[in-house]
Amino acid sequence: MLLELRSLAKSYETQTGPVPVLRGVDLVLEAGHTLALTGESGSGKSTLLHLVAGLDTADGGEIRINGRDIAGLDDAGSAALRRGTVGVIFQQFNLIPSLSVQANIAFQARLAGQHDPARDARLAEALGLQDQLGKYPEQLSGGQQQRVAIARTLAAQPRLVLADEPTGNLDEATSGAVLDELLSLVAQTGAALMMVTHSTTLAARMDRHVHLSRGRIA
Repeated sequence: MLLELRSLAKSYETQTGPVPVLRGVDLVLEAGHTLALTGESGSGKSTLLHLVAGLDTADGGEIRINGRDIAGLDDAGSAALRRGTVGVIFQQFNLIPSLSVQANIAFQARLAGQHDPARDARLAEALGLQDQLGKYPEQLSGGQQQRVAIARTLAAQPRLVLADEPTGNLDEATSGAVLDELLSLVAQTGAALMMVTHSTTLAARMDRHVHLSRGRIA
């Protein structure tokens, strides 16, 4: 089992007291499998992804990746987890402004010791970026920047991909190409994919579809 969530809980403090966001979530995801996570706004989808990525800490429960409980990891350990095991595709692009598109795509793979120029080129072509490689993020549209961020994550060949609305700024044709690349990574490497999406079309292409409602799996 690549990912195991047990009784995962998270609340946020407000002026009127703690507000529960996740209320005891149990979830498993095997290597080589894909999962769509849906739910209304505020249901805890993005919070769940951030906890699994080590970007936030849970109030209770367990998060195990490859059998390892990540709750005790410090900042350096969490960063190492995201370099070598967990790839995150954010809603914000988080590209490096001073690097070209080509260098941005290679960045994560270089950190992970997985850089393969041929794979970078294939990803760029699949995502329609082959003519943009010498440009910088500020010269790209929002949709193009999102495709660069997706290519950067996939180039590192993570074992677990967490994608938060990865096609939200893309047209239908490009959305299909992005999902094709995500599913191809899973098929070729045995990785796992958890994707937050509002698209029923994209969710239907995944192995499983889980709905989060008021902090619980519905």
